Amino acid sequence: MITCNKLIPQGQGLASALLKRAATIELDWDLRQKSRFETADSQGRTLGIFLPRGSVLRGGDVLVGEDGSLVRVLAAPEAVLRITACAEHGTPFDLTRAAYHLGNRHVPIELQPDHLKIAPDHVLADLLRAMHLTVVEVNEAFEPESGAYAGGHHTHAAPSAASALAKIGVKAVAPAHVHGPGCGHDHHH
Repeated sequence: MITCNKLIPQGQGLASALLKRAATIELDWDLRQKSRFETADSQGRTLGIFLPRGSVLRGGDVLVGEDGSLVRVLAAPEAVLRITACAEHGTPFDLTRAAYHLGNRHVPIELQPDHLKIAPDHVLADLLRAMHLTVVEVNEAFEPESGAYAGGHHTHAAPSAASALAKIGVKAVAPAHVHGPGCGHDHHH
């Protein structure tokens, strides 16, 4: 068994040639939330995953084996409810309302510009249909939001001390990070 206890979020900094050659593991959302488990990769090797408690694997993350090998994490297709605004009776704002109500119930939810995804739940499906939303069960990858306090799945580094000081009005040595045109880095996900 190969032990993997190092995680490179979204394979940041790794050459695409290395990522293409890496073995893969395809995991559903339930398993990607576990910090310790055993699985097999695409090369048939048994892997022991030992990450810090509370770690969550995302599709595109890369694990590093104790032997130096790389393993790309793929989000496995699984049964989810895809929620869209009703083209006939609704508006895109209905998705915002749905996200609000689901968030109040602490439901893991994937947010997309034109749809939402949640784990199958007939009670919630009925609630959403009563809100004039279209709800269908599909088999797709599921990448719910991590929540405001968990850092989300956005891949920026934590704010620097300088930017934290700038937010409270203290002049910092380095300028605060600014998002927008010319911010100097990619926003691809």
